[in-house]
Amino acid sequence: CHLATGDLLRNAVAKGTEIGKKAKEIMEKGELVPDQMVIDLIEGALEWPECERGVLLDGFPRTVPQAEALDGMFAGKGKSVDHVIEFRVDDEVLVERIAGRRVHPASGRSYHLKFNPPKVEGRDDVTGDPLIHRSDDTEEVLRKRMESYHKSTSPILEYYSKKGLLKTVDAMQPIGSVWDEVHSTIHSKII
Repeated sequence: CHLATGDLLRNAVAKGTEIGKKAKEIMEKGELVPDQMVIDLIEGALEWPECERGVLLDGFPRTVPQAEALDGMFAGKGKSVDHVIEFRVDDEVLVERIAGRRVHPASGRSYHLKFNPPKVEGRDDVTGDPLIHRSDDTEEVLRKRMESYHKSTSPILEYYSKKGLLKTVDAMQPIGSVWDEVHSTIHSKII
């Protein structure tokens, strides 16, 4: 089960849920959604049948209080966090990677203007539908998110490092090398 916090939040926004309405305004400013709102969203998603055997969390936790809440959620189910992977990327490279991203909303297929452009500019390769540039993928919003990351998220690296769970991957290297590091870190838990 793959739970991407950003996707869960965008889905809540699209459905017009109570969490979605609150999150929309916050996300458009490039701010982090409050801990309890994200914790509630993840806690609900962990109840999905497909998450019973295990979960890959993407974008969660982002703060120490979220990490502590996750530990509590898992402890209540007799589970624990096995691995935490940090993908380390220079800020300027991250801006280039995110700001150039384009998405096909119906399928989730992702393209990039420079690194993975669609065959026809602005169109999905499979359906021909228009691609979107998400409002939270602009350079201005991204820089605010990075500021929030450095202030609020970086401390969880120490939290998980002290528990012996953190693996930092140099995500500036070729994708094959990144994959090899990730695979070697989690492979034994997947089988």
